[in-house]
Amino acid sequence: MAVVDVFIGTDLVEVSRIRSALEKTGDRFLNRIYTPREQKYCQSKANPEIHFAGRFAAKEAIMKALKSSGIHEPIAFSSIEIQSSKTGEPIVVLALKCSGICKVSISHTDSLAIASAIYTME
Repeated sequence: MAVVDVFIGTDLVEVSRIRSALEKTGDRFLNRIYTPREQKYCQSKANPEIHFAGRFAAKEAIMKALKSSGIHEPIAFSSIEIQSSKTGEPIVVLALKCSGICKVSISHTDSLAIASAIYTME
């Protein structure tokens, strides 16, 4: 049986913080943090800021998991994309060099978004 290294990350975001960033810097914030696909997905929702907050928390959690695995290079927010499967499962797509698999779970209320990420390497 192969030994697998597992790295975790968690992040909690106040939706009001994301709402404020959207109001203050708009497209500049969106384009720095989110891919066009993520923007389209979140904007399609009744309360986009909740979904932007969930994806922000997911990206932060993923960064923490990746950094704890020993990745030392800077990680751009836009190099991490959270897609949604047909069943709603968040799918992590990484546009950076790494040799592993990353999974994420996202949850939110009207005021908070939380995400947990697991990154595994063999």
